[in-house]
Amino acid sequence: MKHIVALCLLAVSTPAAAEVVSASPNGFEVRQTVPLVVKPEVAFSAFASAPAWWDPAHTYSKKSENLSLNLTPGGCFCERFPDGGGIEHLGVVYVEPGKHIIFTGALGPLLSMAVSGVLDVQVKSTAGGSVLTLDYRASGFFNGSADKVAPAVDGMLAGQMKRFRAYATARPKT
Repeated sequence: MKHIVALCLLAVSTPAAAEVVSASPNGFEVRQTVPLVVKPEVAFSAFASAPAWWDPAHTYSKKSENLSLNLTPGGCFCERFPDGGGIEHLGVVYVEPGKHIIFTGALGPLLSMAVSGVLDVQVKSTAGGSVLTLDYRASGFFNGSADKVAPAVDGMLAGQMKRFRAYATARPKT
């Protein structure tokens, strides 16, 4: 009986299903699926508040408060540097409010590898609340090592989605 309870608790506490969908020497696709006990509009709003939940260890400035996310076509997920300058992590190319965002760009160190990527984020309604699915597809000059990089990118995004889930579920449910 203890084992069944432990497995149930593990299933409930598991924040995301992480998956390297495909990987080759020149590209990969990773997917995160995050079940949430909040309405889709709450999940979408929480995702839009990325500076509040993004891990500062995965910023150039080591400070999440230097991030901004402008969810309009032509907007960006950007980071300003304290002494001037900054970086566009992802550009916003598609927004269907409350449901779907598509970004383009190379996350983190992929930028200097001459890689392009598409981050596709969808929020859907479920019986218990919502589910957020994040797909990141990247290809380009990986010098033949995209299949080796994919698990690290998947792990980084899994960590971000764990933080996102905690932030989203702590918000008001209305």
